[in-house]
Amino acid sequence: MGRTPERIPVLALWSAPRCRSTAFARMMSERDDHVVVHEPLSLVVDFGEAKVGDRIAHNERDVLTALREIAVDKPVFFKDTTDFHYPALLADEEFLAAATHTFIIRDPAEAIASHHKLNPDLGRDEIGFGRLYEIFTAVQAATGNTPVVIDSDDLLDHPAETVRAYCEEVGIPFVPEALSWQPGMRSEWQSTSRWHQSTSRTAGFARSSGAKVEAAAADPTLSAYLDYHMPYYEKLRAAALRP
Repeated sequence: MGRTPERIPVLALWSAPRCRSTAFARMMSERDDHVVVHEPLSLVVDFGEAKVGDRIAHNERDVLTALREIAVDKPVFFKDTTDFHYPALLADEEFLAAATHTFIIRDPAEAIASHHKLNPDLGRDEIGFGRLYEIFTAVQAATGNTPVVIDSDDLLDHPAETVRAYCEEVGIPFVPEALSWQPGMRSEWQSTSRWHQSTSRTAGFARSSGAKVEAAAADPTLSAYLDYHMPYYEKLRAAALRP
């Protein structure tokens, strides 16, 4: 039997792109009881470096090391998206077991339409639900438990109840005041600001008009992508909290 890794105060939120994870992270910033880190793994893959607290990471292992080090002084919350594949994360069984990993999902037809609107050259795998489920199952295997999953529709329809249930599951206080905030583009979003315009205009969890879901069904390529990712979404949805 291997040694059970000591728990570390790192709370992760994993998301396929365009699943409202930035709004959730904005709420976590409003709490002010965690160091909030914005998409460090996707940024380091995309740009070759990422700011993690007061550190600069140049690869996946640097990111995971920095998260551990920051958490020595203050609890860390980070959110990341699965438009990229993270082999170093999946190989780090100690991090998978020691951190608290949670997941947020959205109807893939909506996520694909929103993603395609910003990235017309969208490829199948970068839609991210397959990779999201891969991390989910890796955490399950490392911990022996089913990770927390929330559906972002529940977050919009029942924000207080959904966030309260999430907080209870991960063992942090529920802070109702954090459910609203001042609109604006945050500094940590600047390098990928076009992806966060809609969130920057919000003052809480709210629906936007956005891209039409019919786009995914009408386009043969997007429809095939939807067919590929839907089973992964459905497996994650089956594990979602019911606020």
